[in-house]
Amino acid sequence: MSEYVIRFLVGGAVVSAFSMLGDVLKPKSFAGLFGAAPSVALATLGIAIYRHGPAYASSQSLTMMAGAVALAIYSIVVCQLLMRARMRALPATLITIIVWLAAAFGLWKIAGGQA
Repeated sequence: MSEYVIRFLVGGAVVSAFSMLGDVLKPKSFAGLFGAAPSVALATLGIAIYRHGPAYASSQSLTMMAGAVALAIYSIVVCQLLMRARMRALPATLITIIVWLAAAFGLWKIAGGQA
């Protein structure tokens, strides 16, 4: 079976499990939070462990964590521009992509990324 089929099946099963968890929790907005990203990350790490070993999966998980932190930084800056500077959504998000790229590549480098 191809890697994509396995990723699809494992990801679908984990998405369903996280969706059920999100459905049980209050508020219901947690359902979206638990829906896609954790399941895709878990499926990817499972395949990485199976195909390349734990050391490779460890470096992948560090990269995923760095990306999550960069996304959090991006989200905070966008929220500040929207609320405090009263910018419109499109300019705020487009300008802040530079912040996300700087945070993502900086954290990737700190996490041991290869250039």
